[in-house]
Amino acid sequence: MSPAPATGPVLRPPVDVMRPRPADEIPAQGSTPGGFQYSLKLDGFRALAFVLEERRVVLQSRSHRDLAPEFPEIAAHLGDRLPAGLVLDGELCAYRDGRLSFTDLLRSPGDRRRVGVPVSYIAFDVLAVPGRDVRPLPLAERWRLLGAALEEIGPPVQRVLATVDEETARDWFRDLREVGVEGVVAKALRSSYRAGETWSWRKVRHADTLDGTLLGLVGPVDRPRALLVRLPDDRTVTTSPKLTPTQAREVAALAAGRLGEAVTDPEHGPVTLLADPLPVELLQLSGRQETARFVRVRSDG
Repeated sequence: MSPAPATGPVLRPPVDVMRPRPADEIPAQGSTPGGFQYSLKLDGFRALAFVLEERRVVLQSRSHRDLAPEFPEIAAHLGDRLPAGLVLDGELCAYRDGRLSFTDLLRSPGDRRRVGVPVSYIAFDVLAVPGRDVRPLPLAERWRLLGAALEEIGPPVQRVLATVDEETARDWFRDLREVGVEGVVAKALRSSYRAGETWSWRKVRHADTLDGTLLGLVGPVDRPRALLVRLPDDRTVTTSPKLTPTQAREVAALAAGRLGEAVTDPEHGPVTLLADPLPVELLQLSGRQETARFVRVRSDG
C-alpha cells in the first residue's frame, strides 16, 4: 500500500520573497525562452499569506513583519476558506473612489471601516500547497495551481490580472494608469521562485519626462554617483539609481568648468555645487515615493 500523501504546512514564516528588477521597456514575448507572463503592478503592501493550522494566518511583509493584525478581515477570509499549508504571494491593496489608494493602507482597520475603504488581497503566485513546496516548479505550473486554489474563494481575495499577450499588456500599461496601476511586471513562464532580485521578473513602471536643473555632483567630481537636481516644482532631490559609468564621465566632463564649492547638504550629504547650473532631462518615476532618474544634460545647456 502506498503511503498517504503529505498534508498541512511545509513552509512557515519567515520566507524571503522573489523581487523583480526594474526595466525601461516591456520585454517582447519572444525575447526569453518559453515566453513571458505579463501582470499588473499594483501599489500596495507586498505580503506572503501563510495559512497555518487552526485557521491561523500570517501575512508576512517583505521585512518579515506580520501584517495580519492590521488587516484582520483579509486574514480571517483566508483562514476560513483556504486549506492549511497554502502559501501565497501577493499584494494588499486599498481602493477609494475607483482607484488604488496606498495611503489608506496606513490607516487603522477601524478607520478604514469608518470611511468605507475596502482592502483586497491580490495573489500573483503560490509558494506551497498542502504538503508540498512548489517553488521549484515553473511559473506556468504555479499559476495553474494558484488558479485552482482560489477558484471558489471570491472577493476580497483574487488572482491578479495577467496575460501572455504582449499587446494586451501594452494596452493595460497605457490605459490603467488612471486607476492607480503602477505598471506591468513581466515574468518568465519557465522561472522557478527564488528569493531575492532576479531578471526572470522585470517591473516596468510609468515614467514622466521632465526638465530639471543640475545643481551639484554627489561623490567624486570626476565620477559622480548621483546628481543633486531641482525639479520644476522647486523640490530638490538626488537622482536614482546610481549613474552608469558612461553617464558619470559625461556629466563630469560637462561640469568640469562650472564647479563651485563643496558643501554638506542637510538632506543630501556632501555635494559639490555647480557655480553655473546646467539644464538636464529627467524621468520622474511614478509611485508612492517618486524619484528622478537622470537621462542626459540638455544640448541647450
